[in-house]
Amino acid sequence: MAEPRVSERSGNERGRGKGNERGGVASLRNVLGAYLRSSGLERQFSSARIHQAWRDAVGPAMAARARSVRFENGVLEVHVKSAAHLQELKSFTGEGFRAAANRRLGGERIQRVEFRLER
Repeated sequence: MAEPRVSERSGNERGRGKGNERGGVASLRNVLGAYLRSSGLERQFSSARIHQAWRDAVGPAMAARARSVRFENGVLEVHVKSAAHLQELKSFTGEGFRAAANRRLGGERIQRVEFRLER
């Protein structure tokens, strides 16, 4: 009877493929990332983080009066409930809130905030 053949590779070498693949199987991270990108969900998750950072930066009271509604190409659109709050955000506090939201995001994701009076 023939003896079973034993691989000469060490345990560390077994199952290694090229790049981020293991033994010809793609990593879950790569597969999930590709799926999120192709389905458009990656952008939605990213936008959700932007909106949450805005709410955290302005606090609950102001978030109820200045609601982020859209984020596209670095521009965050915020609908404001009153003309007085709109003027305050445009003239005094808006830039500080934008900077605070970006700090929470870890970079300059929000390049500009457009405030609009809610109708």
